[in-house]
Amino acid sequence: MYPYFESDWSVLPPEANRRFNPAFNMATIKQVVNEAIERVRMPTPMRLRDLIRQIRAARTAAEERSVVNKECAYIRSTFREEDSVWRCRNIAKLLYIHMLGYPAHFGQLECLKLIASTRFTDKRIGYLGAMLLLDERQDVHLLITNSLKNDLNSTTQFVVGLALCTLGAIASPEMARDLAGEVERLMKSPNAYIRKKAALCAFRIIKRVPELMEIFLPATRSLLSEKNHGVLITGVTLITEMCENSPDTLNHFKKIVPNLVRILKNLILAGYSPEHDVSGVSDPFLQVKILKLLRVLGINDVDASEAMNDILAQVATNTETSKNVGNTILYETVLSIMDIKSEGGLRVLAVNILGRFLLNNDKNIRYVALNTLLRTVHVDTSAVQRHRSTILECLKDPDVSIRRRAMELSFALVNTQNIRTMIKELLTFLEKSDPEFKAHCSSSIVLAAERYSPNKRWHLDTLLKVLVAAGNYIRDDVISSTIQLISESTNQQAYVTLQLYRALADDFQNRQPLTQVAVWAIGEFGDALVQASLEEDPNGKPPTEDDVIDLYQKLLWSPQNTVTTKQYALMSLTKLSTRFSNTNKIQQIISSFCSSLHVELQQRGVEFSQLFGKYSNLRPALLERMPPMEVVRQSESQVNGDISDIETKSVGDSPQHITNNESNALLDLLGGTDGGLDLDIIAPSSQPTQPVSTSNNQDLLDLLGLDPLPSTPSTEPSNMGLIIENNNSNLLPVMNNQNSNFLSGDLFNTDRINERDVPTITAYNKEGLKIIFSLDRVPDSNQLTINMTATNQTLSKHD
Repeated sequence: MYPYFESDWSVLPPEANRRFNPAFNMATIKQVVNEAIERVRMPTPMRLRDLIRQIRAARTAAEERSVVNKECAYIRSTFREEDSVWRCRNIAKLLYIHMLGYPAHFGQLECLKLIASTRFTDKRIGYLGAMLLLDERQDVHLLITNSLKNDLNSTTQFVVGLALCTLGAIASPEMARDLAGEVERLMKSPNAYIRKKAALCAFRIIKRVPELMEIFLPATRSLLSEKNHGVLITGVTLITEMCENSPDTLNHFKKIVPNLVRILKNLILAGYSPEHDVSGVSDPFLQVKILKLLRVLGINDVDASEAMNDILAQVATNTETSKNVGNTILYETVLSIMDIKSEGGLRVLAVNILGRFLLNNDKNIRYVALNTLLRTVHVDTSAVQRHRSTILECLKDPDVSIRRRAMELSFALVNTQNIRTMIKELLTFLEKSDPEFKAHCSSSIVLAAERYSPNKRWHLDTLLKVLVAAGNYIRDDVISSTIQLISESTNQQAYVTLQLYRALADDFQNRQPLTQVAVWAIGEFGDALVQASLEEDPNGKPPTEDDVIDLYQKLLWSPQNTVTTKQYALMSLTKLSTRFSNTNKIQQIISSFCSSLHVELQQRGVEFSQLFGKYSNLRPALLERMPPMEVVRQSESQVNGDISDIETKSVGDSPQHITNNESNALLDLLGGTDGGLDLDIIAPSSQPTQPVSTSNNQDLLDLLGLDPLPSTPSTEPSNMGLIIENNNSNLLPVMNNQNSNFLSGDLFNTDRINERDVPTITAYNKEGLKIIFSLDRVPDSNQLTINMTATNQTLSKHD
């Protein structure tokens, strides 16, 4: 019998004690002796377990940093001394330090040395350190390529597995291209362990470098014929990634649908297998992977979908739902049914499964059910509508994520038939919801009411309830849309103004949007407010003028109202001066803001106060009621309720109207009106020119700084001459801009130029400077050439 190295006299540590074997040669014996001498010569480093114990025993962060820094300093010193005996232990401790968030980059080269070692324990720690400390951004990782290639050709399966794991974790595009051939060779290995690792490594390489996909195609399909479930899972995962990245590969693998159906059917019908059984389900991981691949292959493919309809129905009906494992498979089945071209009955079955998920006690299952219903509600809305009451109950769930998904799904279910009941439930949710929900919920209620409201009064009542319930968490678009709706609802203005006044009088604290909408409506329709009939206010009498003014005084003097709200109120109160008889109190309130500390309020106070003084004659015209706002709707399906009594009439498309549009292009550019000055100097007129509107022309000429037009009728050339000959330098920059649309388009229309020559235009003639414009048409072209000649009589002529 050969002797042992006893622990009491051996210099080797207990884990390194070796039984003497005659197979040891002199070189091996020499290495053991040298290692023993090194251990005696150098102090034994701290074990990883002891380091963990010291760090956990630290009471403060400073004490922990002290322990880590001290150990890092010792590890650096061993690296400098080329200590190969304890390198494995030191790298293990360094990886733990790296996991705690401390820098450990100085151990990267030591990991490469461990990888190059022939000992499996060193190689294992080296590869682990490489996966943690290296990535493709570090140039050091390129040095590992040769070691990886050598280990991929190793005869030990565990060494090959380590190399494949490391390659998949840190492979750069260059490294992947160099070693893709080796990985493809290992996918055909007779060892199932190596094939599994190689398929996973190929999956990572394809994600990193998609153009290498063709290398792995021949070896991939053979993975589906494996009996080993680990190889099957990796093979299905690899095929799924290929199909998602390449349409050509997707078409190539559609022929494997029968094979996948057969594998899935065998899993469902298979008996008890201890190796693969999880809570009574045979290998749920493989089932989920196959269902996902079937979903990818069946999207927009009727034939493939038809081939998998039966197996999906079988999985949906035979899977046990009492355990989470079965629910996972059912969830993946539902996703597959909803994404492929499945039958209508199968879709109803999938929605019913999600409905059962909503009744589950597990919050995660309820959440995924709501999330999936939200994705599929537009596919089969009627089937989802059957579970509307259950979805509304989820609005009361204590979990915030479930409430959010239930809210979004509830808005997706709103239509013309259930708008009243759904909005009632959502308004209740809005009143009790957290502030983070109020902005989104209020905007969604407004959009739903705008699209599906049965009538104008219900629509206005809903917007009023939103303004009251959401408080300050309302977005600006809700304010503007509410004001537009009130403006166009002429028959409901008295009613909604009274309701807004009641809501504002009850409580205006922390309700800035409500206050802004209310004061706008009262300012526009204040006279209708105080004269409201019993139909608009069946529960009480309408407010008096003094009541309204007192409310405005509270609003303007309240420190909780923002400056913007006070600006709304000041403007509204100024308008009420033309609708109420008690203007003295209104004037006093407005005058009090002439000395406001805020510039905007002070400016409005001063300007509005002038309307009660020397400009009082302009006040009725300036503060008259705004015309109904035009609300542009995208389609007829979005028209809400009744059509407004005052509709915007479309402008006729008569030839005369088209001519006026073309001739008035300059007026449009300068902000003029269609009824203003006639600039049609080019088109011939078969009829005498009618007298133009004097008031509109005078306003335009006054704006341009020109002399007023004579009141007598004039011909076209004289009208243009009045504009050009009046030494108006303001027109020069406009006329000189050759990029202006009116010069190249409507004003100087080429078809009309053919009919009559364009006269020379003197644009400026004053103090010795004369500017003349002449227009020439380019032959056989739709272009005009504008020549400007400037003559300075005091100096010289420039052309």
